[in-house]
Amino acid sequence: MNTIKFSFIKTLLLVVVLFAVMMPAHTQNKRLNVLFIAVDDMNNDLGCYGNKQVKSPGIDRLATWGIAFTHAYNQFPLCSPSRSSLLTGLRPDSTRVFDLHYHFRQGLPDVVTLPQMFKNNGYYVARVGKIFHYGNPGDIGTNGLDDKVSWTERFNPAGIDKTALEIDVINFTPKRGLGSSMAYYDDPHGKDVEHTDGKVATIAIDLLKKHKNEPFFIAAGFYKPHCPWITPKKYFDLYDINKIKVPVVTESDYEAYPPLALASTRPWPDFGVTRDQARQSKLAYFAAISFVDAQIGRILDAVDSMGLRKNTIIVFWSDHGYHLGEHGLWFKRSLFEEAGKCPLIFSYPGMKTAGRKCNRLVELVDIFPTLGDLTGLQLPDNIQGYSLTPLLKDPRAAWPHPAYTQVQRGKIPGHSIRTEKWRYNEWDYGKKGVELYDEINDPHEWHNLASNPEYAGVVKKLSALLHKHHPHPVTGGKALPDTKKRFCD
Repeated sequence: MNTIKFSFIKTLLLVVVLFAVMMPAHTQNKRLNVLFIAVDDMNNDLGCYGNKQVKSPGIDRLATWGIAFTHAYNQFPLCSPSRSSLLTGLRPDSTRVFDLHYHFRQGLPDVVTLPQMFKNNGYYVARVGKIFHYGNPGDIGTNGLDDKVSWTERFNPAGIDKTALEIDVINFTPKRGLGSSMAYYDDPHGKDVEHTDGKVATIAIDLLKKHKNEPFFIAAGFYKPHCPWITPKKYFDLYDINKIKVPVVTESDYEAYPPLALASTRPWPDFGVTRDQARQSKLAYFAAISFVDAQIGRILDAVDSMGLRKNTIIVFWSDHGYHLGEHGLWFKRSLFEEAGKCPLIFSYPGMKTAGRKCNRLVELVDIFPTLGDLTGLQLPDNIQGYSLTPLLKDPRAAWPHPAYTQVQRGKIPGHSIRTEKWRYNEWDYGKKGVELYDEINDPHEWHNLASNPEYAGVVKKLSALLHKHHPHPVTGGKALPDTKKRFCD
């Protein structure tokens, strides 16, 4: 009898062990953590994306740990609309966030955000710096668009770049607000840890140490390379102004596009600055990239030293791309490739495709379902993106989804659909202009083919897809929300 009982127990234990081995990683022992790294206004000018001029060793290292998506697109190239879409898993037509004033909970009071999903499942969930959009560091009061219910804890560091050095900036566009000016300051004395993003990294590292033995979702939200471009001088010294080039544009370039396509930069081109000022601004932007990259590198060092790579998913993203003089444009809020495309890197434990790139078209709205998939958490039933796990396993896997981006010019919408071959744009549902670009043969989008009869069939097909995705208000779309009502945290 004892022999039979022993054999039964032995068999049972063997079955349990085999079952555990076959279980996905996120269901064994400890749940996977998430380190969620965000940057503000960063385009794809990074070493791992092929720019040999920009010094970005930290982000480049992360790309070797995971997969860098070369064609990731935001849903609205402006901070709050993009972040609200990513963090709710809903597109801007659903969040109704089209500016820097309206809060998604005004129309969606019960929506479950990405960090809130982890919080509801017993994770420690913290934000350091800027994840949702809000005002200045240290201020998440009445001017804030943060979402208090999404977090267990929130930290809002403010460094000398915000509290002392802004008065010293050289501003080439003084009539614009400092947060949207071509302005810089190469701080000759300040240390990294004294600047806001240095403080973000320090606090994030402290949180990793404190909570490394429990499931966590820690979001490190960096402010750079958002303007004004204020960083320690050593990052400016990485670049030679004589090697910085900016695109040359002429009046004929302006006439080649619908007026609304270029309306985000006034006066056009380059906000009226000189070419030397434009080159200095581009250098300052690159310096800001290198500065925030160094802070991300500090966090990655900490992840390595604490042994957290074995049970932590790392996601790196920027809220949108950024113009540096292409088409005479600067900053964001366009439907061109430079504003729509942004960096996105995923790394997770046991990843067999680490170090590879994925050229499929993906969207920031896909981050939410992907993290739910990788951690085994139940997603809200209204998520509008797609899990990227098939591409994380095989970067060349079939992926039939186009990417959609939109902007607003006052009450006039601009909508874009990006396929692997084409970008098609409509302004005010085609009434204010139409654009079609061949992304294979014209990746810089210089030649608008929309009026060429040879491509009428392409225009018709892409227009139908765009209208299906963005119904005209007369045929079922929603009106813009009242943005005069401010959301108080």
